[in-house]
Amino acid sequence: MPSHLSADRPAAQPPGHGPVDALISQTRRLKGDVDAVLRGTPADGTDPRERWQRALYDLALHHLDDLDQHLAQLRDDPLSAPGPSGPGAAVPPARRNDSLLSRVGSAEWNLLTDEVSWSGELYRILGRDPAAPPLTLDELPSLVLDEDRPGLTAMVTGCLVDARPIDGEFRVRRPDDGVRTVHMMGEPVLGTDGSTASMWAVLRDVSELRRCRREVSETRDSLHHHRRAAARTEHRLAAELQEAVLPPWRGSLRLPHDGPRALDVAAAQLPPSAHAPLGGDWYDALDLSDGTTLLSAGDLTGRGVGAASRKAMLLGAVRGMAMTGTEPGPLLACLNRLLDATVRPAPGSAVCLRYRPATRSLVWAQAGHPAPLLFRGGTGRALDAPRGVPLGAAPGSSYGQAEETLEAGDVLLLHTGGLVPGHAGATAVHRLLGLAPGFAAARTAQDCVRAVAEEFGEREREDHACVLVARVAS
Repeated sequence: MPSHLSADRPAAQPPGHGPVDALISQTRRLKGDVDAVLRGTPADGTDPRERWQRALYDLALHHLDDLDQHLAQLRDDPLSAPGPSGPGAAVPPARRNDSLLSRVGSAEWNLLTDEVSWSGELYRILGRDPAAPPLTLDELPSLVLDEDRPGLTAMVTGCLVDARPIDGEFRVRRPDDGVRTVHMMGEPVLGTDGSTASMWAVLRDVSELRRCRREVSETRDSLHHHRRAAARTEHRLAAELQEAVLPPWRGSLRLPHDGPRALDVAAAQLPPSAHAPLGGDWYDALDLSDGTTLLSAGDLTGRGVGAASRKAMLLGAVRGMAMTGTEPGPLLACLNRLLDATVRPAPGSAVCLRYRPATRSLVWAQAGHPAPLLFRGGTGRALDAPRGVPLGAAPGSSYGQAEETLEAGDVLLLHTGGLVPGHAGATAVHRLLGLAPGFAAARTAQDCVRAVAEEFGEREREDHACVLVARVAS
């Protein structure tokens, strides 16, 4: 708002036609572009996002209509001609298509002479008979809804007494079409002695503007509701799919089921600190027909149902190839080709181990995944990793294998990224190796998993993480 006006202040001159005409041309070109986009938006009203988009386009068009007409008024300078000011004033005919802001009326209340001047448009905005005299400031609240009268009175009083600008809204009830919302802006006009001589105001019918904004808000809320519902459904489907894919056992599992050199296996998935879609982390332990045991863990990029479905495909392939006797290195090479052949390849990592209880030997391979950690006698180390690129990174890659001989009481730990919150790579490995004394005192693999969860499970975590522990039976 400008500073308080003076009664003898000269009126501002309208700008030249050239710049305003250029602005009008730009506005009309933009209106045509927006209208073309709006016409291309589906109007069936079934999709919440499309309804929200149409409401925004419609609101933008209304604003551009207002800008077009305001610029035209600025160019033509209609205020230079005296407007109607009393009972005999003629009211201009209504435009065929009223825009949101184009219905603008003006008024001035002279406190020294008690004269009141209303423009013809103000009569139409307030639903008044143009033959009736304009209302004084004391009479104006009679048109306003009861609950809005205190606000109007406070605005007018603040303007007249404290010389504060007016900027607010109130609702009026018109006999022809019900309740309308009016926005009022005004200022006091000060006399030469500094006192308030009169008050002028510009009033606009913003009912349609408020309706459009409500529609935008309602369609946006509806869109958010549908998105939240879709997210909940996707999370539920991903959780159900993961529940069906990951090993069904809870607690400890002995693999193979018979024999003195079996593995005591336990695993867990640690959730993130805040709600997040399920990721592509997985683990598995499988008793094979030849008496060996397959241990594996991995992580695919992505979240939600897509990641869960790719995880199901990958884990099914791992189990199927392991059942046919495929060694870890060739198995990962096949997984790499499988991921490359999918419609939407998603890179990932994996580690695969095959344990032979008869010799307590371990053959393993990795594809860009953290190496297994071996704990023995109160100390720990990461196994030396054979060559292996991440899955999906390089089609046709081959994967090397490494072999390790285990001893009774040894503990193997497989994990996915993010198990140690805030740490990765060598730092995360160092933190995990610090659990060696506790693992040495543990009696079961489940005790080791519990120790990992107690140490790292309660910390701030951005994503899911998996841990699998295998302990060689004595």
